[in-house]
Amino acid sequence: MPKKQLTVGDSINLRIALKKNQTIDSVHFFWDQQPTSEHIKVKNQKLGTHLIKAVVFKDGNQTTTEKEVQLFASNPPELYTYKILNEFPHDTEAYTQGLEFSGGKLFESTGLRGQSTLRVVDYTTGEIENKIALDKVYFGEGLTLLEDKIYQLTWQEDLAFIYAKNTLETLGSFAYQNSKEGWGLCNDGHYLYKSDGTNAIWKLDPQSGKELEKIEVMTNKSALNKLNELEWIDGKIFANTYQFNKEVAVIINPEDGTVEGVIDFSGLKEKVAQIPTLNVLNGMAFHPTRKTLFVTGKNWSKLFEVALIKK
Repeated sequence: MPKKQLTVGDSINLRIALKKNQTIDSVHFFWDQQPTSEHIKVKNQKLGTHLIKAVVFKDGNQTTTEKEVQLFASNPPELYTYKILNEFPHDTEAYTQGLEFSGGKLFESTGLRGQSTLRVVDYTTGEIENKIALDKVYFGEGLTLLEDKIYQLTWQEDLAFIYAKNTLETLGSFAYQNSKEGWGLCNDGHYLYKSDGTNAIWKLDPQSGKELEKIEVMTNKSALNKLNELEWIDGKIFANTYQFNKEVAVIINPEDGTVEGVIDFSGLKEKVAQIPTLNVLNGMAFHPTRKTLFVTGKNWSKLFEVALIKK
């Protein structure tokens, strides 16, 4: 079984270690439950955890050996910084969990039990144009808009809510499945993509909420956990990562989970009001007309319009 760190493009030679003078009748190898030869060329595979299995036959008996391997990205991510284009007011009582533009308005989900809301905001003034409060048992999380519906996650309550975009009327809900928590949410125009605090991003059917598949988000060195608010931009998933000591976002390839870019937002947090409730960077929204990125944080006093610059 392979011992070294694997990346896409690697070749693996599988073998069974036998004791001196030990013989077997045959051995069959499997990659993720699919038969494979002892020579594997790793290509067209999603990153993350894979299972290699060997079934050994001897004298009419069989034994099975399994090993999990991690598949990492082939290349390190590109590095980005930012340039501030504009600054707009933002509600310091908004514990921002989800952010997305639609029809020129900014839709925002806020968290904390007893304080969670869904709101429509005039981003230029910070004025709240419409708002509903979640029941105090729910901790609001990520949101996204698809067609005429708003989808909003809750954190540990195993439930996502669906609303009418124009009225914020509740239309329905769906329960989580293998993804046990709700963190970030975005969509590609057809499907929803949900993070759950691990390095997994789940692809969901927007009609039923059913989890169709997942990717594991990996760099060339490690799995990337605590993926928070998500935004779909030009075929990539942008994700905040939940870190207290760094303001960082990442750019993810949704096909295989590769972290293609890391955005260093250092310095933004120092430009907002330093209030006691000030919390982490969280909230990214791409403006489809201006073609720029807007970012804020939990209880931040400003919403920043930024341009990304490759280092």
